[in-house]
Amino acid sequence: MKPPVIYLASCSPRRHELLAQLGIAFESLAFEIPEVQQASESPEHFVRRMAMEKAREGQRQLPAATMTTPVLGADTIVVLNETVFGKPANRQQAEQQLSRLSGQRHQVITAVALRAAKREAVRVSTTTVWFRELRASEYHAYCATEEPLDKAGSYAIQGLAAAFIRRIDGSYSGVMGLPLYETAELLAEFGLGVFNTMNSNQPA
Repeated sequence: MKPPVIYLASCSPRRHELLAQLGIAFESLAFEIPEVQQASESPEHFVRRMAMEKAREGQRQLPAATMTTPVLGADTIVVLNETVFGKPANRQQAEQQLSRLSGQRHQVITAVALRAAKREAVRVSTTTVWFRELRASEYHAYCATEEPLDKAGSYAIQGLAAAFIRRIDGSYSGVMGLPLYETAELLAEFGLGVFNTMNSNQPA
């Protein structure tokens, strides 16, 4: 079995699926860290910091023999009028978030960070999303499916909530949780160009 090219500091099925699209051999690392926005911290700084902290913590968890293998961290937030919507704590909070997003334009910001040895870098994707007006019965029924309970902003663009979205301006994969353009750029910066890596994985 070939060793991973990188480690992914996430157990998110969506991020696994997206990273697999790039043809990069990876393994995931399972851990949790506190995700708390600091006082006076801007949404973009917050999401950048969280992505990098995940990459750093992932590297700390690697066995000594693999400490030089790059670790990719990512974090996604939903922002409405400078207010950050993270993952809801419960169904009631999910319904509250969706009621506030109803009929509004908001931003989804995803940061991706890569750390190898003592070198590190980060990229950020910002996408504007327009929600149509939602009836209370709609977001009540949506939350009853439990789909939104582990999603920033309480919705999944690739799921049932696609019916709520009038349009987006930016990265669909970024809204899902891993912007592929920025991720590929970051990998290339570390000498892990997607197509070069794909070729190296082919039999001679």
